[in-house]
Amino acid sequence: MIIICPKCSRKHNVSPDAVKPYIGTGKKLTATCKSCRHRFPVLVDALFAHKGEPEPPKAFKARKICVTLSKGGVGKTTTAVNLGSGLALAGYKVLLVDTDTQGQSAYMLGRKPVAGLTELLTQELTPAECILEARKNLWLLGGGKSLAGVKRIIDRKSFGAEWTLSEALAPLDRQFDFIIMDTSPGWDQLIVNVLFYAQEVLVPVALEVMPLHGLAEFLKSLGSIQKYRKEIVLKYIVPTFLDTRIKGPQSLYAQLKKLYPDTICAPIRYNESLTEAPSFGKTIFEFAPGSTASADYRKLVRTVSLNDNALV
Repeated sequence: MIIICPKCSRKHNVSPDAVKPYIGTGKKLTATCKSCRHRFPVLVDALFAHKGEPEPPKAFKARKICVTLSKGGVGKTTTAVNLGSGLALAGYKVLLVDTDTQGQSAYMLGRKPVAGLTELLTQELTPAECILEARKNLWLLGGGKSLAGVKRIIDRKSFGAEWTLSEALAPLDRQFDFIIMDTSPGWDQLIVNVLFYAQEVLVPVALEVMPLHGLAEFLKSLGSIQKYRKEIVLKYIVPTFLDTRIKGPQSLYAQLKKLYPDTICAPIRYNESLTEAPSFGKTIFEFAPGSTASADYRKLVRTVSLNDNALV
C-alpha cells in the first residue's frame, strides 16, 4: 500500500501486514518521510478505505514558490520555466504563474494562451478557463501586457490590496503540488501581492556585481514584507551565468557561499542552449537534455523538491 508525504508528495510503499493490527482502532500512526524527513500522522482506517491508494490529506496545499529579484536579466523566467517543467517531469503537478507584463513564460514554452492571470484577477473568467496545460503535469497561467491595467486596479483599492492575488489563486491551492511564480523586475504592487501569497522565495542571482547589489536591496524589501507576514521566507539563492572560464564569477560565487551558506544552491553554469531553447519553444530538458544547463536544473529540481531521486 502507498502512504503519501503531505509535505513533499513522495510516495512510500508500506507492507499491509505492518499496519493490519491497527485496523478498526481509530489510531493514528506517525510516519517519517525518507525523502524530506517530515513526520506526519497516518490514519490506518483511511488507508484501507482507499484500497492502499489514499488521496493526499485535505489539509494539503501546494508549495508556493516565487522566483524574484528586483534586478532584471538574472534568469528569473528561465529559472521559473525550467524549474517548473523539471518538477513536472519528476511527476509533480505544477502550476506556473507568470506575473510579468512581458509574458515570456508562454513564449518559452511555445504556447499562446488566449486568457491568463489578468482574466483571473478581474474575474472575467473562471480559474479553469484561464489555465493552459503546457506540458504533462505542467499548467500555465500566463501574463502579458494586460497586467499593466490590473496593477492600476490594485493600486486603487482602499483596503486589502496586497491580498488580491491570494484571493484569486485560493481555489487552486489544493489542485497542485507546486505553484511557481515568475515575477517582473522592479518593485510594484503586483510583486507585493506575490510575496503576500507565496511561502518560499527563490532568488536567481547573476554572478556579476550589480545583481549582487540588487540582492542586498531586495532582502531589505523582503524584510519589510516579513514584518506583516511571517510565513514568507527566503529559501533558495540560485547563482546563474557561472562562466567557469574566468575567475570573476567563481570569486563572486565563493562570496555568496560565505554570506548565505544556508540558502545557496548549486550554480547554473553559463550555456548557450539556455538562450537558444526559447526560440524553439522548448525547455532545457527538451532542447538540450545532455547539456550542463540541463544537469544543473535537474540538481535544482532535486534541491527544491527535497527528493534526491527526482530526475536521476
